[in-house]
Amino acid sequence: MEIRPRTPEDLPACVEALAGVQAADRYPVDWPADPGAWLTPDDIAGAWIAVDSGAVAGHVILTRAMEVSRLFVTPSARGRGLAATLLDTVRAAAAGPLTLRVSSEGAAAMRFYERSGWRRVATTRETWLNAAGEPATLHHYVSPSPGHYVSSPPA
Repeated sequence: MEIRPRTPEDLPACVEALAGVQAADRYPVDWPADPGAWLTPDDIAGAWIAVDSGAVAGHVILTRAMEVSRLFVTPSARGRGLAATLLDTVRAAAAGPLTLRVSSEGAAAMRFYERSGWRRVATTRETWLNAAGEPATLHHYVSPSPGHYVSSPPA
């Protein structure tokens, strides 16, 4: 498994990987009209991918506001510590504490973040709808302090 910065040439493979995640987990909740643009928001500071046997197995971005976003691991690559490794990569590139947001529908993601030492600091209602057709609930997290960070297991 290789973690490396995402290049523009990687974007089609990232969209393909995202489609597999969306089919399995409904992330993103609604498929974007332009998934490549969704993976490349205007405030992006960096983007990394995990590549396994030439295929994109995971993805993450860091925004200029030091927020982790667009983190996903394909179903076939799960269970190997890849999400934690991607978070470690972002953390190494960040200049301070990180934040992230996760929908209440992402129970597995919330458990992962909390096991990794992330702390929930707020909960908000959004204008977009969840799977039940109700306004989505987002939980806001802040990264653990450096001395309390639970790093990824060896890959």
